[in-house]
Amino acid sequence: MTLHGKLFKWGLVAIIGLLSPCVSGLAEPVPALPPDRSLKKELARAIDGACDYLLAHQAEDGSWSDADYPAITALALAALQGDPEEHHAEKKAEVLKKGYRYLVGSVQPNGGIYRIESLTNYNTAVSVLAFVVANDPAYHEIIQAGRKYLIRGQQDFRAKGKRDNVLDGGIGYGDRYPHSDMSNTVLALEAIYHSRHLVQDTAKMADDNLDWDAVIQFVQNCQNLPETNQQAWVSGDDANRGGFVYFPGDSKAGEMTLPSGRTALRSYGSISYAGLLSYIYAEMDFSDKRVQAVREWLERNYTLDENPFMGAQGLYYYFYTMSKALSLAGIEELKMKDGKSVRWAAELALKMLDLQRSEGQWVNDNARWWEKDAVLVTAYGLLTVQNLYRSL
Repeated sequence: MTLHGKLFKWGLVAIIGLLSPCVSGLAEPVPALPPDRSLKKELARAIDGACDYLLAHQAEDGSWSDADYPAITALALAALQGDPEEHHAEKKAEVLKKGYRYLVGSVQPNGGIYRIESLTNYNTAVSVLAFVVANDPAYHEIIQAGRKYLIRGQQDFRAKGKRDNVLDGGIGYGDRYPHSDMSNTVLALEAIYHSRHLVQDTAKMADDNLDWDAVIQFVQNCQNLPETNQQAWVSGDDANRGGFVYFPGDSKAGEMTLPSGRTALRSYGSISYAGLLSYIYAEMDFSDKRVQAVREWLERNYTLDENPFMGAQGLYYYFYTMSKALSLAGIEELKMKDGKSVRWAAELALKMLDLQRSEGQWVNDNARWWEKDAVLVTAYGLLTVQNLYRSL
């Protein structure tokens, strides 16, 4: 079955965790882990605690954390609606109403969803997903307009007199600096993919003009895979082959000198999961060498102690993208260098339980990418734990 087939089977609810069932068998169980039933009960308690935390920290205007950035509120709204046991329905009703009222107030005449001229694609993409999660026809026009805004953000430098620019096909922050990067691209692709049901088989499809071939080319241009990417920084060495960098020519994990003396850009964890997700949303097949290569890199570098080659930076975004990508791909186990297999979902579940703090929140002691913001990180954590609950 293609990746598209798995996604299509479950549709838009995959955003908040109703993910496709795993397909690979348990080749080598890990007996030290508790039974899934017991672990799911613990995860349900963790979900309750995180929901309580978010419910207690909404501002009077309906936003969370920073009213200038609707994306944080959108993540909180999506997370609050993914509870598999739904223990907070009555408490949530007014909170969700206020949150969506604030989000509607962030919609701009151009279809974007933002408050200030900063991170406009990022805010729009995450907000579109929150409106999709609401599953309310009242928001369909907002979703369609936001989708068009994101599509218009796809970069094409050829129109500016440049030919075959490595940034073509991607999407950036949407500010005055024209650029593309993997983080904004995967968020935009996710929003565009999961809102496609509102334009399929209608006249509106004519406006759905995202160039998916260009998307794949951009994503490919960010992958350390010499067979499909011939840029000077690309390396096929064991440490980097198959993984991803932030954008062509720039890795947040920096550079490394190879034994040959050549300099390569370092692949790293969270953005490599973003690469796998991008290939999923582009409907690429499991057997494609680019998909296989990133899976192999992720297996070689599997760890829950850090965001591989980034340390604590972006750790919770790493956990979130891991839970989403591996669940959507139907991967139950990852095979380590020594040939042993790990049940990643059970291991990550135990890790998330251990990291949750006393009030139900998660927070990173490392401030990179806003991860000292307890609301943002608790939303990541809640979405992660919900994915894990359904994966076990």
